[in-house]
Amino acid sequence: MRLQRTAAYGHSELRGFQAEVFMESSRGVSNHEQATRDPHVQQVVKAAHEELRQLMRQRSDIMKRIGTVKQTIIGLANLFGDEMLNDELLELVDRKSSGRQPGFTKACRMALMEADRPLGAREVCELIQHKAPTILSRHKDPLASVTTVLNRLVDYGEARTVVRENGRRAWQWVAEAGERSGGNDESTLPRA
Repeated sequence: MRLQRTAAYGHSELRGFQAEVFMESSRGVSNHEQATRDPHVQQVVKAAHEELRQLMRQRSDIMKRIGTVKQTIIGLANLFGDEMLNDELLELVDRKSSGRQPGFTKACRMALMEADRPLGAREVCELIQHKAPTILSRHKDPLASVTTVLNRLVDYGEARTVVRENGRRAWQWVAEAGERSGGNDESTLPRA
């Protein structure tokens, strides 16, 4: 019966389960001993672990789809002009002019989105320098800052790291398979 109450691990179920564990711990049984002895706890952890893995896979698929749709909209805006997009859509694809200097992360994101191939950190710096030079002037080491942001975009699921033929790292906007060019000579590099 305890398994049925905890398998769903909803808030109220978890609170009840935590109260039971607290009662046992007050009788001298440590939480660790309780968890290792109780198969119900192990089943709850296993179910939560599997659900988390499934959600992470779904998030990855959703980020790829978002990347593809954003890239399509940006491509259309590049061809036909931003005027065809309403304010909300411009904001969603990071193209809305807010009157202030665009953010550093946004500039890195746009460089990857608009590129038709993976870019190295130096190439991203050059693109930002060309489009919005004042953004880079605020950073002591622009190349290091760009690399940090690009790695963060990988962590967010918005970009992926690839290895070029020359062995150097490059970053590519995440889109669904078949939606991006990038050459067959590059392989995905896992994030450490």
